[in-house]
Amino acid sequence: MTFHGTPPAPDCGAISPRTEALRPDIGLSEEVVGAIRRLRKQGQPAADIAATLALPIEVVERAMLAMRTDRPDSTRATLNVTREAARFVNGERGRPDEPIWAVMDRLVAELIERRRAGV
Repeated sequence: MTFHGTPPAPDCGAISPRTEALRPDIGLSEEVVGAIRRLRKQGQPAADIAATLALPIEVVERAMLAMRTDRPDSTRATLNVTREAARFVNGERGRPDEPIWAVMDRLVAELIERRRAGV
């Protein structure tokens, strides 16, 4: 039997409806805000986005205010283990963007198989 953990829900990390309701209206449609955020995530500076969408730069910057920024040291991948164990788990990642939960599932599955094989 292989170990399979339950992955996070597809909408994990999504904005809370309560938080969204508390945000002030910035006067842009969801489509325009989505386009601004998509372009920003592609690495375009605010001035280029404003020129592309023919919007004032202040409006573009306002739309980008609530965007999440990439963090190289993400707190969402926290393991309640020693630093040495966390380094080991991070070293076992198949690729840099592999989720910690997937690494842990793989390591636990390997442990179960080894114990079953008597290794």
